[in-house]
Amino acid sequence: MNKKEIETVRELAKKVAELAALPIQKERIRLWKKHNALVPERPMFMIDQVCWGEMNYEDELTLVCEDPALRNIEWQLRETLYRNKHMADDRPIRDYVTAGKSFTVENINLPAITQDGGRGGAQTHVYVDQLPDDEALETKLKMPVVKHDTEATKKTEELYNEVLNGILGVKMTGYDGYFHYWDRISWWRGVEAIMYDIADNPEFIHRLLKKTIAMHMSMLDQIEAQGLITAGMDTVHCTGAYNDVMEGYSDDPAENAKADTHTAKNSWTYSAAQLFSMVSPEMHDEFDVQYIIPWFKRFGLGYYGCCEPDDIKVDVLRKLPNLRKISMSPWVNVELGAEKIGKDFVFSRKPNPADLAWDVFPEKNVVKEFETTLAATTRNGCPVEFILKDITTVKNDPQRLWKWAEIARSYCG
Repeated sequence: MNKKEIETVRELAKKVAELAALPIQKERIRLWKKHNALVPERPMFMIDQVCWGEMNYEDELTLVCEDPALRNIEWQLRETLYRNKHMADDRPIRDYVTAGKSFTVENINLPAITQDGGRGGAQTHVYVDQLPDDEALETKLKMPVVKHDTEATKKTEELYNEVLNGILGVKMTGYDGYFHYWDRISWWRGVEAIMYDIADNPEFIHRLLKKTIAMHMSMLDQIEAQGLITAGMDTVHCTGAYNDVMEGYSDDPAENAKADTHTAKNSWTYSAAQLFSMVSPEMHDEFDVQYIIPWFKRFGLGYYGCCEPDDIKVDVLRKLPNLRKISMSPWVNVELGAEKIGKDFVFSRKPNPADLAWDVFPEKNVVKEFETTLAATTRNGCPVEFILKDITTVKNDPQRLWKWAEIARSYCG
């Protein structure tokens, strides 16, 4: 490795280490733990899934390292420093960088095939139905095989520690509880075929779901057995994951020592069925919730929802064991969602990222969204968080995201 590049990384690491040592970081974790225990002291907020390609102000995000490993570390450090300087949220700055464990999961996905010959991705596509019948279910869906390259994981950890030279620690991450299995099915079949079968051929959908859930449960068994679940998660679906029930954040070190840090019970999971925006609560229960109850039982805490409107689904989602947070997208009736959630779950409000894409940044819209949400959640006693995500564009104007963070801080205390 280039010595100059290593020195660049170490100088950035020193700046992050100084921030990580500030008392505010422990205070943020304390507030998240209270919040996630449903006894919040104030609203919390985080910004994630940023369009970083439009955010490079005065070269603060320009990478200079050529080595892939150094470049990975450099990006984490520059992003942390940029966030702290321009759009600080309630994300604690940690005294480590992360690196992924080297593992693969075979057979959990079919390659997506689209009618235009593409392979999926961010663009709009019409997907080819690869699972039209029981024969396809039998031949194309196979039990997954998880393979952990322990030697590669060890080498990565050693390399990162050598580069950082004790300035910051290294945390090896693995599986984070992701369980958006309906997204996978929609890539395999296309939404139109799914919706027709839910109405016209529901028993086939049930057979598809039984196979899909069995695949995921097998994957989870193997991930647990190989120690691949991320212990002490910092985030779950873009929100703070800190909680005393999670090993590593208990105030009793003896209790921490007893727990296996890499079991699902010491981690979060998160799931959603975004294509079910168009189905009734009863259908949502039949074709999603009933199938994921065993999965949620395996985990310590759970988060449900994404961009779909879940305000009318809260009563159904209550059936999920260990559920702690429910997403409230820009498309919900805020008053109804707050009334249904009450004090039982975290009202995870997703402000509308489209406000950042106007030709002129509409600050009044942002303010109204905060005020409307806080009024409804206060009336109903809901723990509330604001999670700005899915930021596709800021119209090449980074300052409007900084302004959004400033507004959020004023409302969240």
